[in-house]
Amino acid sequence: MPINIVACVKQTPATANVQIDPKTGTLKREGVASAINPFDEYAIEESIRLKERLPGSWCATITMGPPQAQEALKESIARGCDDAYHICGREFAGADTYATSYTLYMGIKKIAELKGKVDLIICGKQTNDGDTGHVGPGLGAWFDWPSAAYVRKVEKVDDKKIRIHRLMEDGTDVIDLPLPAVITVVKEINRPRAATVKGKMNSKKAVIPMWNAQILGCEKDKIGLTGSPTIVSKSFAPPPRSGSTPIPGETTAQKAQNLLAKLREAGVLNHG
Repeated sequence: MPINIVACVKQTPATANVQIDPKTGTLKREGVASAINPFDEYAIEESIRLKERLPGSWCATITMGPPQAQEALKESIARGCDDAYHICGREFAGADTYATSYTLYMGIKKIAELKGKVDLIICGKQTNDGDTGHVGPGLGAWFDWPSAAYVRKVEKVDDKKIRIHRLMEDGTDVIDLPLPAVITVVKEINRPRAATVKGKMNSKKAVIPMWNAQILGCEKDKIGLTGSPTIVSKSFAPPPRSGSTPIPGETTAQKAQNLLAKLREAGVLNHG
């Protein structure tokens, strides 16, 4: 039996060198190129793979973000997703992970009304601008569905349950989750595909619905800054580490020899 899958995505800065405004303590986004959050690429790919494993299945993406976030949604369609949905409005600005997961929950409920059901929600394990990893488990809590984080493999799936391999500190758990369910995935789960020419043509023709809080029926005290029980009081780059000693050398071999000499000089290695 086919299933309906929704992957949650976010458009984030397309750089590892994120700058912080010293006055506001927030990330500088103006003039910074954006792209799909790297971990969400694995969520998109896994949703497409599961759709391909179960004939007749359907997959889509959803995001909460400014108008330009449509670019990330169109990219997901170009890669093979069937549809995309955009939650957008000034009322959502300043949302923490609690308010974000609630807003996505309301959006996915709207998708379920349109499609009849949603069986599986897939998120990346975290975003590269927040790094909290809260939204996926938060969705599981809002829906009161079984959920699992750090999923590295989907072994089996049908319309009743999904068997996943979850990364743990001491190994891997193998868990059967009844559907509907929520999972967050790590980069080991797959290798994201590139967009195809046909996919790009589909993405250009795609009409992506844009939903505000009124359309979704959101409670005002649960969205945006007002609905956020936490705030980011300050963001800062960690200070550079001090006390390091550069190892000179023109080649790798020379640097290795100089490193050995330093270690012997410090008494870490014997002179033998």
